[in-house]
Amino acid sequence: MTVHRRDLLRMAGLGAGGLVLGFTWPGLVPRRARAGDADVVGPAPTAFIRIGATGPVMLIMPDTECGQGIWTSAAMLIAEELEVGLDQVSLIPAPPDAKLYASPALGEQATGGSTSIIGDWTRLREAGARARIMLVQAAANQWQVAPASCRAAAGVVHHDASGRSTPYAQLADAAGALPVPGKVALKPQSAWTLIGTVQKRLDTPSKVNGSAVFGIDVQIPGMKIGTVAACPVLGGRLAGIDEAAARAVPGVRDVVRLDNAVAVIGDHFWAAKQGLQAANPRWDEGPNAQVNSAGLVAALAAATQHPGAVARDSGDAPGKIAGAATKLEAVYELPFLSHAPMEPINTTLHIRPDGADLWVGTQVPVRAQDAVAKEAGLKPEQVVVHNHMMGGAFGRRLDVDSIEQAAAIARTLAYPVKLIWTREEDITHDLFRPYYYDRMAAGLDADGRILGWTHRTGGSSVMARWLPAGMQGQLDPDAVEGATQTPYDLPAMKVEYVRHESPGVTTAWWRGVGPTHNVFVVEGFMDECAAAAGKDPIEYRRALLQKNPRALAVLNLAAEKSGWGEKLPAGVGRGVSVQYAFSSFLAHVLEVEVTPRGEIRLRRATVAIDCGQRVNPDTITAQIEGGLIFGLSMALYSDITHENGRVQQSNFNNYRMLRIDQAPRIEVHQIDSHEDPGGIGETGTAAASAALANAIYAATGKRLRRLPFGNGALQSS
Repeated sequence: MTVHRRDLLRMAGLGAGGLVLGFTWPGLVPRRARAGDADVVGPAPTAFIRIGATGPVMLIMPDTECGQGIWTSAAMLIAEELEVGLDQVSLIPAPPDAKLYASPALGEQATGGSTSIIGDWTRLREAGARARIMLVQAAANQWQVAPASCRAAAGVVHHDASGRSTPYAQLADAAGALPVPGKVALKPQSAWTLIGTVQKRLDTPSKVNGSAVFGIDVQIPGMKIGTVAACPVLGGRLAGIDEAAARAVPGVRDVVRLDNAVAVIGDHFWAAKQGLQAANPRWDEGPNAQVNSAGLVAALAAATQHPGAVARDSGDAPGKIAGAATKLEAVYELPFLSHAPMEPINTTLHIRPDGADLWVGTQVPVRAQDAVAKEAGLKPEQVVVHNHMMGGAFGRRLDVDSIEQAAAIARTLAYPVKLIWTREEDITHDLFRPYYYDRMAAGLDADGRILGWTHRTGGSSVMARWLPAGMQGQLDPDAVEGATQTPYDLPAMKVEYVRHESPGVTTAWWRGVGPTHNVFVVEGFMDECAAAAGKDPIEYRRALLQKNPRALAVLNLAAEKSGWGEKLPAGVGRGVSVQYAFSSFLAHVLEVEVTPRGEIRLRRATVAIDCGQRVNPDTITAQIEGGLIFGLSMALYSDITHENGRVQQSNFNNYRMLRIDQAPRIEVHQIDSHEDPGGIGETGTAAASAALANAIYAATGKRLRRLPFGNGALQSS
């Protein structure tokens, strides 16, 4: 392909001059782009560093910032090899371009699945190393000395023998004229000054002083603000509204009808909201008006009575179970879940005959661009995406349904419009984490050792909707992640997946994806096996982890730091879970108290994590803490239910989050590992619910297998 220099700079928001360095996938030839070049011909780079004549080093950031701290960690990778401080780096969101910015782990321009550092680990460091080599070469050429006699530090090239030094900014043009090195040697771990050290996040100051602009903060000259109501039953249609009443509200400017929704646009949000209320939309609820939770669960339970697509089959597990001294069976259930990010869905759009501008926070900028282009009848390159930091995403902003809706509304308007969903609209019209129904069975020998293990899981396939190419026949690999590859050495295993799509519900990725579901099931049932064997839960797991030293190490560390085995008061118990997910190993010990009234109080969480090579340890701790709170909220309170086709939850009063006074004390212990980096953003969420279930059992003797636990589950068990 041919990338025009002027288009490249326009997309990146950069001016001419200086060094713009591309870095490519293995096997692609790196190319340089420099002011004055007419074209850059050859394979397209996947991201860029720009060092201008003035100002900081710029990283055009391929990952989106959802609050997980990735911009800081990614900047650390480049700065380490480029030999600059973090205070010398400025970050710019990448424009939508899958050929330039596709995630190596996901295969498209997307941020999710705890894959950012995994994908950036090599490519960003190599980009920094190449830029440093070119800058040193440019200085050596000017001084007529050997490059090996020069060194780079803090954005300056030094020649110690002569006492000369030149800042990168003054070398950028000359460096840009040099050929880009191919294979480069990266700094050894012993020479690192940034990677592995605690660094303050680059996005914190702007969030503290209020200058950070999230999607909901966008202000565009001439912009109006609107809000939307869609049919409360999926598949229904708009039957009618009182448009005159809506337009009579002071400040209302326009009313836009869609097939299944209505939007009211006003000078401000209050006018739009009052106008929507006055419009009093009426609905033809369609074929799903009788959908209810009891029927959905019954149908899923029936579906899992039948065999599914086989994900793993080794050692004749059913036969081993049939001949076992002790046989165990259990059913585990996990409910539909909403994402409920702090920043509700919002989209700002200005659609014109010759193009469009989209201001939004999205995890998938290319899909967002394509959605607007299709709805507006434009070419994708006519849609400019201004991607913003997000006030939480959790997978919700991997979908573009709200952007499609906004484009259908905005194309009828001559002015820019910001469309904001109310919290009620956001929760009731979310795309939900699937309901899962899991049938477990195991056979134990006379000494309590597992002979055979079967796991049949049923639920909707997000993969089939979101990325059909990712399906393996009838098998959704995400639905069985964490079930097919447990940390344990089990002699015989069979894992199956039954795809079942519930009517009236659209499902989507949710923080932790498959492991959040399967870690709960696997670790809960592993605890049941330990109890049936009369073994301590940690000792039982240790025996199964002898061939997995990294998993055993985190289990031993969590046990030590939690005080496992120490005597506890009556009504207090500790539960443990171990997981291998997102290429990271984690063990979690949770201590809980269950009061005589059945109230669950979280006392202390102890986590040991081996996520491979650490970039910013402070981010790791923060992500585990946030992930645990998110996961414990789900395990205690989160539950989306349906009645007459409608979602019954609507705000944080009935879709609860953990309150600050309910949060446990959290301790995170990190193993200093130098293996390849693993993911961290979702590991804490996946670790929460199994340890909670096992702690409740330890405190009460009651085994809870259906989430959530905090809405009277103990009383009804």
